Amino acid sequence: MKAAVFDSFGEPADVLRCVDRPEPTPAGRDVRVRMLASPINPSDLMTVRGEYSVRPDPPAVPGYEGVGVVESGGGLMGLALKGKRVAVLNATGGNWAEVVTAPANRCVPVPKDLSVPQAAMFFVNPATAYLLTAKVLAVPRGAWLLQTAAGSSLGQMTIRLGAHRGFRTVNVVRRAEQAEELRGLGADAVVTFDAANESPEDLAAKVNEATGGEPIRYAIDPVAGATGGAAVRCLGEGGRLISFGTLSGEPLAVPARHLLFHGIRIEGFWLGKWMAAAGLPAKLGVMRAVGKLLSAGVIANDVGESFPLNRIAEAAAAAERPGRGGKVWLKIAE
Repeated sequence: MKAAVFDSFGEPADVLRCVDRPEPTPAGRDVRVRMLASPINPSDLMTVRGEYSVRPDPPAVPGYEGVGVVESGGGLMGLALKGKRVAVLNATGGNWAEVVTAPANRCVPVPKDLSVPQAAMFFVNPATAYLLTAKVLAVPRGAWLLQTAAGSSLGQMTIRLGAHRGFRTVNVVRRAEQAEELRGLGADAVVTFDAANESPEDLAAKVNEATGGEPIRYAIDPVAGATGGAAVRCLGEGGRLISFGTLSGEPLAVPARHLLFHGIRIEGFWLGKWMAAAGLPAKLGVMRAVGKLLSAGVIANDVGESFPLNRIAEAAAAAERPGRGGKVWLKIAE
């Protein structure tokens, strides 16, 4: 079978290549899945660089999510999934291949009305956006939620969820041309911020003007670094920020006095850890909720350019190109 592999940690466009490998054989209660598609997420590229919490031993195949058809499997759950199209939630990677094996309980049937790319991106961004806003922060109706990297696929989903659930979003982007697009999705306020050329005080002033001085008690940040630190300073008394990424590659820069004097809380969120700790009813509840939101069109993945496995280096470069327009994904089979 064909698979995308990296033999050593490094820049994805430099170290990823498409090779022939033996097809895996499922063991125990695992299932064998013929893959159709898989997105290229920041977590995948961080894994290739050796910067993610999951650090496989090279040579390794990346890919934490994707969609495929179950061909075989053991146990009652494996038998029940045979022939079904499923989202493959591979906790250790491996989905950038024509055939994968995974535990049956990490393969979830996806709604029939979802297209292949939407089904491939069924879980990571939609579930994270849903959990952060509805469960972890439980943002109430009418409240303001501030988010950085608002032009990302997950950022756009958060805007749509706000419009659907009744909370308001103030959205931080780097490029002014993103503002009109985000307003079209339902963004209540959009502000630009360039951490390299502006101060945290600049962002706080812009946010204060955009919200009419109303306090902000909820924020989510996948950037960290100076941008994440500036977002913390926009929070009012008792505010709470969830850090769920490090796109900047830098530590979250926050003065301790800001936390001490204003009672600000900063917490981390990692979807993989949440899923590992959640019971089966909670997991199924999240999957059902996300499936309904996607099927109803409340949220949608921003689908970008597709590449075959044999163009993996080109795909990795495209996934990191600024202003690329939609998430890059691998079209593995028809």
